[in-house]
Amino acid sequence: MRAAALCGLLLAGCGSAGVTELPPPAEPARSPALERPPAGRVLALGGQPEGLAVEPASGVVAVGVREPAALVLVDGRALRVRRRVELPGPPRHLAAAAGRFLVPAEPADRYVEVTPAGAVATNVATGHWPHDVATVGGRVFLSDEGAASLSVIENGRRSASVAVAAEPGGLGAAGGLLAVVSVRERVLELYDAETLRRVARAPAGIGPTHVAVAGAWAYVVDTDGGALLVFATAPRLELRRRYPLPGSPYGVALDPVHRRLWVTLTGRNELVELPAHGRPHALRRFATVRQPDSVAIDSSSGRVFVTGRADGVLQALDPEREAGR
Repeated sequence: MRAAALCGLLLAGCGSAGVTELPPPAEPARSPALERPPAGRVLALGGQPEGLAVEPASGVVAVGVREPAALVLVDGRALRVRRRVELPGPPRHLAAAAGRFLVPAEPADRYVEVTPAGAVATNVATGHWPHDVATVGGRVFLSDEGAASLSVIENGRRSASVAVAAEPGGLGAAGGLLAVVSVRERVLELYDAETLRRVARAPAGIGPTHVAVAGAWAYVVDTDGGALLVFATAPRLELRRRYPLPGSPYGVALDPVHRRLWVTLTGRNELVELPAHGRPHALRRFATVRQPDSVAIDSSSGRVFVTGRADGVLQALDPEREAGR
């Protein structure tokens, strides 16, 4: 009865429509031709780069490319390619944790860990179509977008599978909670990373895609709705603010050191900086490369990296330097 009451409170009619009746998930806008030169510097990579992560201790930036499927390791300070590591399939998202890059190889249904030096440390099977990755308390979680599940990786093996809402996409984690945006059902779910039980669920806009979590706040990118949705995660999951971001917002990254959010606008070839608190608002905007689907931060330096899928490039910019020009 308690679960049913929570469902009614948060979903206002959950279970009333089958998954097949729901519209398709949101996609980034097809970016127009560049009208302004991108801020910072640009490195040619090729291969339609999308996935992106930074390992702050080494300064290495990992970029996932599609043609052929590989992880390109870039010296983020000198902005030069160090190595290319072959992958079983191209990743859409990457993360960095414990001195390794965490790589969901989507079409191969595999999870791979790669060191900043380029050694493959882990290669295990996942659920169908692993899309995003996050870590909580030593566990690695993957959103199996094609299987409505989460794969849990522990000690180099898949230890559990957790059923979630249809087509889980973006993941975020903080304080023992895992946030999951299911892009087909258009909901945000919170899971206890220890017990693997769902603790809350709420509607998440018109077409959500990604999420970032900081403290008691979860920031959901509503791509089709052109907005950033700000949820309080405690004492209960509750939508507190909808901040308009016209231009098909898509990629999102959190800088926990400087308490900043970075969101890409694929319809405008633009990057927006916002404070990571309960009332985020645009602080600065920077011109990006074309089709800026992913963004990542080197928290040790504040340098921001953006992939340009359309032209096969990686952009690196130092916000303070660019703002002073």
